[in-house]
Amino acid sequence: MSNKVIDLFGNKKVVPNTGVKYSELLEQFIYPFMDDLKVFIYQEDIFDFAINAWNFGNLKTIIPLEEFDKITKDIPKMDIDFAVLNRMIDYKTEKFKEYEKFIVDFEIEEGYGGDSILSVVTEERESYLSNLLDEIDEPLSFLEEDFEENYINRSAIIVKPKQPFIDWHNNLYPNKKMDEIDIDIYLIDGDITDLEKFLKKKFDKLFTMVLYDWHTNKKEWPQKRNYKMFKQWFRVEISETIYDLEKKPVLKSD
Repeated sequence: MSNKVIDLFGNKKVVPNTGVKYSELLEQFIYPFMDDLKVFIYQEDIFDFAINAWNFGNLKTIIPLEEFDKITKDIPKMDIDFAVLNRMIDYKTEKFKEYEKFIVDFEIEEGYGGDSILSVVTEERESYLSNLLDEIDEPLSFLEEDFEENYINRSAIIVKPKQPFIDWHNNLYPNKKMDEIDIDIYLIDGDITDLEKFLKKKFDKLFTMVLYDWHTNKKEWPQKRNYKMFKQWFRVEISETIYDLEKKPVLKSD
């Protein structure tokens, strides 16, 4: 999985872009940093990181440096590699300065022959900045009394194995067979309404998590996984309302 970004680009040589197709620009933008980005397990995390660097690069060219430094200092530290992020921001301002649109979303679809096709959604500078200011003006916290008691502001997707996954598992563990009763549940943003669009972006991460949950030897996982295979192997349902019936607080491991 650490070579996922390399598989996405294949062995093709990236050539200078002659148009304004931002999906191609994003691939070219990522290419020099592929070794740095191998730390990410999931390809969606690679694109999320790169898109943030692209957008920060745009911001750096249009707002005062003092204000830009304030924004970047507010980024949650967590596991972000700031050295790589800053190099990518500088690379954006140096090599892609004339491409001023912001990238606000992306999708990876299966093409002919099983290849992955990247598409992105862009937003004009004025519109992006206007929306950004609106978000800053909104309260950054919410009051507990605004929510019903025990309500969790998440939805959940239920991933149920279908026969191909069951057959794969039972072939590896003939003495410990599974059936369709076994499910995995994942909490997601409660605002997600288009499950199909969500799954097209997240299928690789979900596929990997389920596989690892059942079998940790990655060499024996199915290869060349794509969205079509994901739908063949799993049935996905969504639950839009989640309640916690326990008094103990919900804990998240680091």
